Amino acid sequence: MTDVLRRGRASLAFSFFTQGATFALLVTRIPAIQDRYGVSDALLPVFLAAVPILAGVGSVTTEQLVKRIRPSRLLRWSQPVVMLALLGVGAGGQVAELAVALAAFGLAVGALDASMNMLGVSLQRTYGRSIMLSFHAAYSLGGILGASLAWVGAHWHLALWVSYLPVVAVLLPAALVASRWYVDGKPAEDAEVGAGAGAGGGVVFKLLLPLCLVMTFAYIGDSTVSNWSAKYLKDVLGSSEQLATVPYNVYMVTTLVGRAIGDFGVRRFGAVAVVRLGALVAAVGFVVVAGASGAWVGMAGFTLLGLGLCVLVPQTFAAAGRLFPGDSDAAIARLNIFNYVGFLIGSPLVGALGDAWSYRGAMLVPMVLVLVTLVYARSFATRPDRYGGGHERPRTADVGRGSNGL
Repeated sequence: MTDVLRRGRASLAFSFFTQGATFALLVTRIPAIQDRYGVSDALLPVFLAAVPILAGVGSVTTEQLVKRIRPSRLLRWSQPVVMLALLGVGAGGQVAELAVALAAFGLAVGALDASMNMLGVSLQRTYGRSIMLSFHAAYSLGGILGASLAWVGAHWHLALWVSYLPVVAVLLPAALVASRWYVDGKPAEDAEVGAGAGAGGGVVFKLLLPLCLVMTFAYIGDSTVSNWSAKYLKDVLGSSEQLATVPYNVYMVTTLVGRAIGDFGVRRFGAVAVVRLGALVAAVGFVVVAGASGAWVGMAGFTLLGLGLCVLVPQTFAAAGRLFPGDSDAAIARLNIFNYVGFLIGSPLVGALGDAWSYRGAMLVPMVLVLVTLVYARSFATRPDRYGGGHERPRTADVGRGSNGL
């Protein structure tokens, strides 16, 4: 049983790693994608907004699909679609081809994100202690790889498909092999009943709403970095194109560091304290970015943003799993929609404010929203004898079956 859990945790971490690399390769080459397809600055926000909208559709669909299909199976087959869609973005030559590739990417990534986090929450419940940040640390590590490869592509002026093909050729078959060891957990049938959130009483949106807002604000901040950091460094701070790929890499390095130690912080100090500290550090990061005098100061701000924002999303998913222990899959699928709401709002909002006002001023808006997280920090409180609050206790009764036989 222990070997099953270890293999399940390792294989899921590799899935997070793969998605981090795939997503980074897309977002850090947005200027190159824009140039390849001749997408204007006015049209670019439309493309950036279409992906999270379709991803939200994918997440909603996943909530219904997991009633009949295990999350492990959805994850197994959605991840290859995401990688092939990335390759399509790099290989196309017409705007219509770009639209089709991004549409496939968006729909598949919604199912992938939802199912990945469903498996992560169920494994954390089984382990009986906070491990969710470790999965997102693997995502950050993949993001570092992807951003580094994007820098190489920009430095050597490689065609997009040349940058993307080796990554897809290596990671796609590896992800399919690793998917044999995914572990599907079972709902916590014996979990304590929360305030209106019984072990099998369905998801009450009013109780989930504070976490939905935090998720939205966190992803407005994250989308600001992923979609606008390269353009901000190049157009506002006057960096070269290859240097403009560095902020996202720096951001991913610091999210890796924060998430690698974050689970220990949650176990020692509790999720509430960790979330509050993360929100404050992220706010300071936005202030530094907005006031940066040059590219290197701007990258210092993105460093702080990585350290602050990195804890918010994993802890939001974990809190939803605790709040609805008997319906965690449904809660996570609904919560995951607000991941894309954040991207949908964040990208056009920063772009519109940047064009109408200034990109420096636009950086202060996500700062304010991230600070609002402090109001809802108590929603992350853990119950006595539950993981993450200093009262861990092992849980093995909830171990699901490996997905080898799917």
